[in-house]
Amino acid sequence: MSVESSSEKYGFLRNESELFNSLFDERFEEKMAEREASAATSLSIMVTKGTLDWAYPPFIIASTACALGWKVTLFFTFYGLNLLKKKMDLKISGLGNPAMPMKMPYGPAWFREIEWKIPNLLMANVPGFESMSAHMMRKTLTEKGVASVSDLRQICVEEGATFIACQMTSDLFGWPKSEFIEEISEWAGAASYLAVAQNSKVNLFM
Repeated sequence: MSVESSSEKYGFLRNESELFNSLFDERFEEKMAEREASAATSLSIMVTKGTLDWAYPPFIIASTACALGWKVTLFFTFYGLNLLKKKMDLKISGLGNPAMPMKMPYGPAWFREIEWKIPNLLMANVPGFESMSAHMMRKTLTEKGVASVSDLRQICVEEGATFIACQMTSDLFGWPKSEFIEEISEWAGAASYLAVAQNSKVNLFM
């Protein structure tokens, strides 16, 4: 074999190898993209608050994520465990939300648009102020067509969200399991939640 033909041969092999590597890299990237697109995004939410205003964010985000095909897990601990009770009597605190606009759900449109600046001293000393605030908030939510907390919770259940209830919180406050909904997937502790959070792409604390 001549030097020229040998160079041509090795040049051909080198070109073939480069072409193969290029095609392999391209195909590999396509397959990885397909795999990533087909894999469901996972979301875990630690729910720690049990007031009316804080009940909405976790259930709204969870139900939306479920609708998008995400795998969703909610871990309810401390006061957040209230959101899994069969009977929820959720209140809202103006003292805990100094920027909360107080609007009247009754009367003409111009009256409803007024944002009442209620002094903290008044909120703290008027008996039944929190119950009144909660009633006004529920009325406003209903008139605006916003689903109730119970409805949003049920949507999450129907969409396949996993509810983990904190066993330690139940023991701490002496809440019997009979007070809670049957759709709870598991009674567990922080270790179980961390195992889920470790493998979740998105983790939220509320």
